[in-house]
This record gives sequence, structure tokens and C-alpha cells, in this order.
Amino acid sequence: MPSAHAPMIRSSVLKAENLSKQVSSPEGPLTIVHGVSFDIAAGESVAIVGASGAGKSTLLALLAGLDLPTTGRVLLAGTDLTQLDEDGRARLRAQRVGFVFQSFHLIPALTALENVMLPLELAGRPDARRSAQETLARVGLKDRTGHYPRQLSGGEQQRVAFARALVNDPFVLIADEPTGNLDERATRGIFQLLREINASGTAVLMATHNLDLVRSSDYRCIEMNHGEVVYDSADAKQKAG
Repeated sequence: MPSAHAPMIRSSVLKAENLSKQVSSPEGPLTIVHGVSFDIAAGESVAIVGASGAGKSTLLALLAGLDLPTTGRVLLAGTDLTQLDEDGRARLRAQRVGFVFQSFHLIPALTALENVMLPLELAGRPDARRSAQETLARVGLKDRTGHYPRQLSGGEQQRVAFARALVNDPFVLIADEPTGNLDERATRGIFQLLREINASGTAVLMATHNLDLVRSSDYRCIEMNHGEVVYDSADAKQKAG
């Protein structure tokens, strides 16, 4: 089913403006993200790549409003996250962003269906069960709704995590190394799922170390090194054009 936001293909859904994040360390101030700026359009698919420690996870947390930058700002669907308090960021994130972690973060005592229903129930949605069932079917788990996480494979658990992130029909899906704990077959399945999600009109922003699959896809590639963006394929295409 096409996403409600599909017609907004050329509008900006997520924008980083001169983002920097500095933290304290025993050796003194440590800059994890430095001067990062880019714009992601609705319906775009973007891969953030780079070595471990390049700042990818910190950048994604800033973009999702899970953390605040030291300098710069993040615009999510036109709203400046840095101007909101923690509750305000959480509300906007619940409405506009789906976030998937490498380690799934499913609740062991809840079934797949109950895990996906949870954010809708917290939001007071009366259609929580129906929407969760539809979203699990969308990610290929129609027949696994009553299974607990321990009864699911790693790839299936990650699909439940994707369903939970998608159930609110977000403008952008942010995934932090979503295939990091999966074997090659499950990894390819998740990449195919991401293509299907993106084809429905949802922007996809993913941090990954799997360069082979990124190169074989049509992802816009943004490379980070020591907290800075050192390459953006969108810029390269503009210069080449």
C-alpha cells in the first residue's frame, strides 16, 4: 500500500545543519561528530558508512532526537528538534520517526504482535491490534504474530523490530546497523525489506558497515571518518552532472 507521504518525494524530511557533538573524556573534550550538514528528501534512501568509531551511531541518535548536539540543529519535517524539550522530542519522534537498533530491543515477555502494538497502545490508539497485524504481515511475519522473541530467528526478530518502527507510518525510518547481528541470508532479506519500505514512500536512513550490499543498491552513500562527512554521493553526482 503506498504511503500517505509518497507525494512529498521532493520535500525535505530530515536536515542536519552544522551538527557537532562533543563529550568529556579523561583526556579532555572529545568531538564525536563535527560540522555535519546534509538534507534527506522524503522517499530517499541513504546509507551512512564508515569504520567503527566514525561517529555513525552518534549521528543517527542526534538525527532522531535521542540526543542533542553541542552545536548545530536538526530539522525533522520542518521542526527544529533542538528547540524542543525531551518530552516534545519524544512526541515528535513517535509521530514522525521509526528507529531500529542492531540488538532488536524487543520485550521478551511480549509476543511479536504485542511488541508491535506497544507504541500504539502508549499513544492511546484504538486500532493498535489491527494496525500491528497489518504491519507484521507487511514485513512477512503474518504467521508469527503469536510467537515470543525467543521463538524467532535473528532475522525474524529484526523484522518484528522493523514492524514496531513502521507501525506509526513514520516519515523516515532510521536503522543503526540493522544487519550487524545477522547472517548473510538474513542480511539480504533485511536489505530487500528496506527496499520495499523505501518504495512505499518512506525515507530510509541506515548506518551500516556492509559496503558490498550498499554498492549493489541505489542508496545515496554518505561516508564518515573521525566524525566528519568525507564523501556524499549526492554531491559527487551534482559535480559530475
